[in-house]
Amino acid sequence: MKEEELTIIRESTSDDINAVLDIERRAFGKDKEAELVSELLHDPSAVPRLSLLASIDGRCVGHILFTAVTVTGSENTITASILAPLAILPDMQSRGIGGELIKEGLRSLKASGVGLVFVLGHPDYYPRFGFQPAGRLGLDAPYPIPEEHANAWMVQELTVGVIRTIDGRIQCADSLNRPEHWRE
Repeated sequence: MKEEELTIIRESTSDDINAVLDIERRAFGKDKEAELVSELLHDPSAVPRLSLLASIDGRCVGHILFTAVTVTGSENTITASILAPLAILPDMQSRGIGGELIKEGLRSLKASGVGLVFVLGHPDYYPRFGFQPAGRLGLDAPYPIPEEHANAWMVQELTVGVIRTIDGRIQCADSLNRPEHWRE
């Protein structure tokens, strides 16, 4: 019988950049997400950001990044973030590591006063962690999402009741606020 593996989740540091970018490249099988993460980690408009690294037995196996967003066109203001991206090494997927990273990230963001978290992601995955379609709530993505993928643009309320008080278009960090990051 195999011993239970303990996943350690911690904030990444500048010393972790190579491990983070390696996870992004291997998880997605290309450089696009690694390049985006590198840009976001150096983009002043992405602050405040939260970069978490998951490791098992000293091996870095997963990474998640949350960066600041603003909601434009709303009378009310709120502190908000976007989850982009979440990456798990291919041989470590389907073990709950992504879920652990999401939960820890949301817990940390809530504790720091973030009221809303957005994600453009798989509509069958993220709702398990409390995300719901954002467009029908009046919270539009930075670029139009085709109707057939509308449920992929999601939000989670970390401050109870705030979702009913705000609407508008999301503006991301400069590195993420480009059309190529918003289409398949």
